[in-house]
Amino acid sequence: MATPGCCRGSLSVAWGGREMQAVILAAGKGSRLHPLTLNRSKAMIPILGKPIVERVLETLVQNGIDEVVMVVSQHDGEIQQHFQHYARPNVSIRFVVQPERLGMANALSLAAPHIRDTFILSACDNLTPPEHVAELLETHRRTGALATLSLMEIDRSLVSRTGVVEWCDGQVRRIVEKPRPEEAPSNISSLPLYVFAPDLLAYLPEVKPSPRGEYELQDAIQMLIERQGRVTGVFTRDRLQLTNAADLLAINRHYLTHGGDSPQLAPQSVGRHTHLITPLRIEEGTVIGPGCVIGPRVYIERNCRIGADVLIKDAVILRDTVIEDGRQIVGEVVS
Repeated sequence: MATPGCCRGSLSVAWGGREMQAVILAAGKGSRLHPLTLNRSKAMIPILGKPIVERVLETLVQNGIDEVVMVVSQHDGEIQQHFQHYARPNVSIRFVVQPERLGMANALSLAAPHIRDTFILSACDNLTPPEHVAELLETHRRTGALATLSLMEIDRSLVSRTGVVEWCDGQVRRIVEKPRPEEAPSNISSLPLYVFAPDLLAYLPEVKPSPRGEYELQDAIQMLIERQGRVTGVFTRDRLQLTNAADLLAINRHYLTHGGDSPQLAPQSVGRHTHLITPLRIEEGTVIGPGCVIGPRVYIERNCRIGADVLIKDAVILRDTVIEDGRQIVGEVVS
């Protein structure tokens, strides 16, 4: 991959007289999405024609962020190529390479030399409403917090999959990464979306590798809690997370039915007696044979070949896929 560079654009939005930036962590491999991630990174998995990392970026841009540091894998050339043609010319994107996937604290430490002041940090696979991002930013500004976390109540059986906080009187008193259910301080999850003062960056060099060999961001947040305090949070009921193929199906279904995207039906050709049932998105270069029923709630990425007498419903068909004659696909992701 090329030396870290910067797409052309403007400086970031003023934050109380200062500039504010965003950092997006997009170097993850997406092992639980295999084999969908054999030929592209998790960040570049499509949600109705846009990589999920772009969907995350849009929620930040809608809240006035226009300077972004994006941490990417050295094996992901596609992501830089994609954002060279990003449709918002006033958004500046600087790419920083993470040579090894060593956790969020390591990724943030690589972005740290480019961070000047208060910043918002997001993973590339976590989508929350733009209104929630706005509330995070406003709460951070109003309270004078050093860190403002995105929080969500979850079923206690799920606490071992996420960071969990102890919440008391509007403050985060403790944060634990993936605790056992019996050891969890609560059922309140810390989502991978934060607003940080630059104070947090000073603790990153002190983070030690976890038993799984990663440098956990939660350890740096806990140091901030213990030494300086002023860590708060904002709750959300709504979020979409991309972890596996079922999530990909659900997120695309959500955007088909609630996302407000302009519909696209752009197949190269459609055979006789084929029925297309909305909501539906079909990208350019796709050829559909005769006698098919496509939809509802179907997303077909570009350059696919659909045979004759095929039924596709509640499904995602990824780019360059060939579907043989007579196949029935319901509730699946096919690549």
